This record gives sequence, C-alpha cells and structure tokens, in this order.
Amino acid sequence: MRKIMIFLLAMAITLTALPGFAQETQTPVEGKKVAYIMYMSSSAIFEMWSDSFARTAEALGMQADTFFCDDSDEEWRNRVLQCAEEGYDGLLVSHGGIDYAWSFLTEVLQQYPNIKIATFDTYFQDENGDTQTIDGVVQLFQQDAGLAAMLVEEILAMYPEKVEKGEPVNLLQVQQEDYIIAFDRRQEGYQLYEDAGKIKTLERIAPEDRLNPASSMAQVAQAALSKYEQGEIDAIWCCYDAYAQGVYQALRALDSDIPMVSVDLCDEDIQFMAEGQNWKACATTNWTSNGEFACRVLALEMAQQYEDIQAASCYYEDPGMWMEIPAVVITQTQVMSQENVSIQNIAEVAQAAYTDQSWMPTCDWMSAALAD
Repeated sequence: MRKIMIFLLAMAITLTALPGFAQETQTPVEGKKVAYIMYMSSSAIFEMWSDSFARTAEALGMQADTFFCDDSDEEWRNRVLQCAEEGYDGLLVSHGGIDYAWSFLTEVLQQYPNIKIATFDTYFQDENGDTQTIDGVVQLFQQDAGLAAMLVEEILAMYPEKVEKGEPVNLLQVQQEDYIIAFDRRQEGYQLYEDAGKIKTLERIAPEDRLNPASSMAQVAQAALSKYEQGEIDAIWCCYDAYAQGVYQALRALDSDIPMVSVDLCDEDIQFMAEGQNWKACATTNWTSNGEFACRVLALEMAQQYEDIQAASCYYEDPGMWMEIPAVVITQTQVMSQENVSIQNIAEVAQAAYTDQSWMPTCDWMSAALAD
C-alpha cells in the first residue's frame, strides 16, 4: 500500500508539471480587492482597458470591479471615497481633474493609509500651478508627445519635396487648449516641429460644444475650410479622434481631398479610414495592453515592490513616479489590407510594436502567474 501511495504522489507531481495541469501560482496580492474608476463614460477602448485590467487581476488572485463616472467630477470623487470606505486594497483612477486630483487623493491616502492608488491621465498640480507628486502613487500616461510627433512625421512623409527643400508643411490644427492635460502634452510634441520650421500652423480650431464634439467640430471645420483656396492646406492634424470624426464629415461634405491624421482609435475611426478617403492615420496605444499594464503597476504597489516598477523600460524618474505607455501608428493602408478590421482585431494588421509587451513591469511571481 505504501508503494502505491508513493507512486500516486509521484504521478500527481508529474501531472502538475504538464501543460494543462499547471498549479495555481500564489501571489502577494492573493485575495486583494481592486477597482478601476474612470471619470469618463464607457467606450470601446475603455471597455478593452477594463476587461484586460479585470483578467490580469483575476490571474493574480485578486477581485476587480469597474466604475464609469459619466464625466462627473463629483461622481469620480464620491466613487473613490466609497471604494476606500468599503475596504478596497487598490484603486486605478483615471482622468482625475488637474484642479483637484492632487489635493483630493492626498487627503484620501491620509485618511486611508493602507490603500494603494495608481493613476492614469491624472496630472498632479497644486493651487499655485506647480507640479506635485504623491509618495507611493505611480502616474501613468500615454506617450502623448510621441503620439503627436508620430502624426506629424506621417504628414511630412506625404510631402517629401517640401521637406527636401526645407519648406514648412501647412497645417490646419485641431487642438483644444486648457481642457485636459493629455491635449497639452500632445501640443508639446507638435510644437517641436513648428519651432523647427518643419510645419506651419495656418489656424487652430476646436469644437464649440464639448458635449457634442463630433457634430460641433464638423460645423467649425467646414467654416474654417471654406476660408482657404485649394492647395493652401496640406493636411489637418487632430489632437483627438472624437474631434477628427467631425473634421472627416466636413471634408466629405466639401468633397475635399485634404489628408488628415488623429490621436486615439475606435471602430468608427477604422471604418472612416477603410473608406480610402482623407483619414490617413491614427496614433494610439494598445488599450488591452494598457489595462494589463495598469493592473501590474497597482499590484506591484500593493506588494511594495517599487523597484520592479522602476525597472520597467518606460520609467521616468522626473517628475516623479511617472510612466508612459508606448505609442504606435495605425495607417489607412494597414486598415485596408484586409476586410472587417476592427478595434478588436487591429493587431492582425498593425506593426509588431502594437502587441509588444517588453516594456511591462514584472517580477518572478508576476511572470509565473501571468505566464510571461
């Protein structure tokens, strides 16, 4: 009997080493409860983020919830407080307002010192307008300046003769100032090319109605375009795809052939690009990777493994616990290379950088749990 028991135990150990029989990996965050709290309303890309965040949390042994706040500052703050009061161990909070995020989250952490917080697109600034940090809070952003620069490069590639002669490419810029920090950061990437004389901004336009950006932008763009003669505008650069959708509608209404590019990506953008008309490229990040990235960072915070966060290749020591998500360009040519391309399968036609995850923070137990 003893020999049989030893044999069965050996077989069990062998089976757990085979594919399909992997043992569950215990992690330092096992049993923790986390939440993704998004200031904006639900959308395709934010759902991709949420789903990936939840899958990653589950693989690490955690429970995850998602809350969308429908563009309400009050709802966002109330939800953060409610989750803190209910004993959540970690919060990934997104798009907090620049005028209150730093002071509010500082107070939350003072009241609930055991909770861990990571932020996305949430800039910390005090009442004097000075940049601030919060000990233990990692700030995540898209590579906004890079997104902007990539799109300018796409436009410059359309006009090699002008570039060779050192002549600036004339742009109509769609940019909303003093709205959200991401747009301001994108302006930095754009401004470098203007300062270098590679581009010239003929005019800067923005929607008049922020609650209805596409329809408002269509009206504004059509009025602006009517002021220029054929050939005066080389291209249109858009800081945000919701605005770009209105610009595209204006271009089609005027039967114009002016090319345009934009930041961010959704199914409607892909459909417009697939029509083979004006919309030539979108600069974006991979929103599925973004959700996993954010969950990894938050989990490492909860495990007090900040050195592993800092070891990630995209870590920036200045101005603080700051990380940027790498960007890629999705082109019209890629979108039109096969049928039925969507945000869900865009990886099939995008460049390899879109699915690259070499920049993800990790450690031994995380790699084992997520099968890195």
